[in-house]
Amino acid sequence: MIAASAASIVPTPAYAEQLDLQTIEHDRVVRAADAYLREAPRTITSIPAPRSPGGVHDYYSEADYWWPDPAHPGGPYVRRDGFSNPEKFDGHRDALIAFGVRMPALASAWRLTGDSRYARAAAEHLNAWFVAPETRMSPDLAHAQAIIGRDTGRAIGIIDTLQIVEVARGAKLLSDLRAPGFDARFRTDVAAWFRSYLGWLTTSAAGIEERGQKNNHGTCWLLQCAAFADLLADEDALVGFRTRFRTVIVPNQIAAGGRQPLELSRTKPYSYLLFNLDVLATACQILSPGSRKLWTAAGPGGGSVADAIGFMAPFIRNKGRWPHPADVEHFDALPVRQPSLLFGGLALDRPDWVSLWRTLPADPTDPEIVRNFPIRQPVLWTNGSDVHVR
Repeated sequence: MIAASAASIVPTPAYAEQLDLQTIEHDRVVRAADAYLREAPRTITSIPAPRSPGGVHDYYSEADYWWPDPAHPGGPYVRRDGFSNPEKFDGHRDALIAFGVRMPALASAWRLTGDSRYARAAAEHLNAWFVAPETRMSPDLAHAQAIIGRDTGRAIGIIDTLQIVEVARGAKLLSDLRAPGFDARFRTDVAAWFRSYLGWLTTSAAGIEERGQKNNHGTCWLLQCAAFADLLADEDALVGFRTRFRTVIVPNQIAAGGRQPLELSRTKPYSYLLFNLDVLATACQILSPGSRKLWTAAGPGGGSVADAIGFMAPFIRNKGRWPHPADVEHFDALPVRQPSLLFGGLALDRPDWVSLWRTLPADPTDPEIVRNFPIRQPVLWTNGSDVHVR
């Protein structure tokens, strides 16, 4: 079963008590959740994927940066880093993203209002994706980010389920607080899916390969594993992920002064630095509750997550100061309300970062930005007033 404890709500410093997130978030969240109440769950089983080698329950996606080869029509695709192919199959990923937007918003709305309609609607989405035999998704990603003519699925496709990190967070909160629709059997069934998927992430060849990636893919693997282990209250796993974060992720990815060299080398450096920083910060939020240890941990001669936020904050405040090449796509759509500023600001007593966070757009509409902005509901992640159920 999903563990019933309040430990998933991260204690925050005294400064956080002055931040009324419930008021800040209430209207935005409830407005969105009211719209989602009118939308039935839709899973991958209702979306045909003609090029998938899997079955109706198997998730399938195609690689973003791979295109038909003009020199060899009909042959294997070729890579164009940073340029997303609009003709790739996105049906399953779009459905997963929509799930990752809607279910956490419904969970947040219940936390803010206590209205049982939101909790029951969130449970319906979880049931459709993880429990109901007719509509559930298989707990693996064997056919994600395929490349036409080359691969029917790749380890780096595991990044696609970053979209359900906040789903897991919402499910844990609703379960911990015994929300309407979350009886013991349902909690057990949802936990069973995440336990199976966490097992696949940590033991399959694809999962092990993705774990070893040194850039944002390795960070995203670890964040997913940490979020799912947290949902399951698997303390032994969390200890291992905490150690890996401190001894492998941070030293490999953050250089002195907070630079992220592997992300700076991409054709969309601004986007990749923001994205990886948000993933790093969310991992800290899960793995370092009530402590600054992971936020300030640094490898030999390197920087910390705190340093990385400090490096990017001036360029979030004023993108015109960005000294590196502009992203080849979507540069004008950034920044948005990066959760790294909020989580880091609360953990490290940096009101200036939180104030900056408050000035940024909370609900981007560019699909590419939405895809790379999977942590959208801060009330699921921070202390807040008690829910008054009605």
